[in-house]
Amino acid sequence: MLLSLLLTAHLGLAAMWCGSMGYSLLVVQPKVARFGFDDDRLEEFLTLLAQGNRWKVVPIVAALLATAAAVAALTCGATRLTFLGALLLYAAAAAVFADVSWRHWPARVFALPEERPALRRALRLRAWTMLVLVGTAFAAALVTTVWAARC
Repeated sequence: MLLSLLLTAHLGLAAMWCGSMGYSLLVVQPKVARFGFDDDRLEEFLTLLAQGNRWKVVPIVAALLATAAAVAALTCGATRLTFLGALLLYAAAAAVFADVSWRHWPARVFALPEERPALRRALRLRAWTMLVLVGTAFAAALVTTVWAARC
C-alpha cells in the first residue's frame, strides 16, 4: 500500500513538472514571441510570467527526490536501479533549476539590453536540459512501474 502511494505520488509529481516545462517551452514561449513586444516590454512580460514560480517548483522537486529515494529504498532489482537513476536525473535537473532560479534570473533582471538575447538563449538551453532530464526520469519510472505491475 505504501509503495503504491509513493509510486502514484511520484509519477503525478513527475508528470506535473515535465508537463509544465513542456507547456512553457512548446506553447507559451512561442506564442509570446508572436506578440511583437519591443525588447523592454518583452523582458517585463517574461519576468512577470516567471515571478514566484520557483517557490511552486521547489516543493515539487523536493517531493520528487524524496519519493524516488523512498521507492528505491523499498524495492529491489531493476525497479531500485531505475529509481536510483531517476533520482540522479532529478538531482541534475534540480541543479539546473537552482542555477536558473538563483543565478540566471537575477543576472537577467539586471542585464543590459544588449545582453538579453544571449541570456534568453542560455535560458532556453537550460529549460530544454531540464525537460530532457525530467522527461527521461519520468518515462523510466513510468515504464518500470507498469512493467513491475505486470509481473
